[in-house]
Amino acid sequence: MPRARLLTPPFPTRTQATARVFMVSSFATELLEIRSREPKPSLHVLVIPGNPGIVGFYKDFVEELYENIGGQASITAIGHISHGRKDYENGRLFSLHDQIDHKVDFIEQELLHTEQSIILVGHSIGAYIGLEIFKRLQKKVKCFVGLYPFLTLNKNSMQQSAIGYIARSSLLSKGVSLFASFIGSLQASVRRSIVRRFLGSSWSAAAVDAGSSHLLQYHTMCNVLFMAKTEFLKLHEELDWCFIRAEQDQIAFLFGDDDHWGPLAHLEEISKHAPGAALSVETEGHTHGYCCTEAGSFWVADYVADLIKTKC
Repeated sequence: MPRARLLTPPFPTRTQATARVFMVSSFATELLEIRSREPKPSLHVLVIPGNPGIVGFYKDFVEELYENIGGQASITAIGHISHGRKDYENGRLFSLHDQIDHKVDFIEQELLHTEQSIILVGHSIGAYIGLEIFKRLQKKVKCFVGLYPFLTLNKNSMQQSAIGYIARSSLLSKGVSLFASFIGSLQASVRRSIVRRFLGSSWSAAAVDAGSSHLLQYHTMCNVLFMAKTEFLKLHEELDWCFIRAEQDQIAFLFGDDDHWGPLAHLEEISKHAPGAALSVETEGHTHGYCCTEAGSFWVADYVADLIKTKC
């Protein structure tokens, strides 16, 4: 089983990703985009976030990936419904299934009738979402890459148990969301200091900005916990091994060496069911939330770029 290779130095001057709000089937959706330097690119990379589905967390990753593939493909990171700065949906809650449908709707609306093939890159629960999209749009998807994938429950994870307990309780979920919104109501400098101190002392500036502006919102935290609740219900089910085995030549996974969301036992299970899938293990010390640090973003972007060049 190959170990993903060492990080190459970051590009000195990166092309900046553009953030905008776009309507997808009547839902306001935050996108982070970079357009290809090619006039008629053959590939479009669609990045699907984990939970929380805040695209700002992926800014460094998207920009570095773009440079590493020489700007030859357009890249779009698509946020989850109601995980944004504003409560466009007036407090409505969206399940894992809703978020899957939302991503399929985006592809059908924007990419299905173009000549570009799609490379799906899903992080954490975004890897599960990406596999479901792949199943529905097999003719359009060229390959799928799952990063630190959350595909099934880990009964040995105390953190998963704690999050599941909170997510199942409407009272606790509301309390956590109210507390988050209180922190979010403080001055920007105070919010940023709290996020950096208690969530990520090594976080990049982009991740701190995303956390302090988007995550600390009542509607966002409510949706993060409700989506988690539906994830834990759905991921009790067995994966569709028949599909994964049938498409294994177009599937790749990167696991973390010490990641309770995607433990190496899950990698071994995939290797038994789909030995032709490209499986790698990152051992450089980056975490499940790789996208929140510059070092993690650059390393994983280098890994994905290599896959695109060789496999996709």
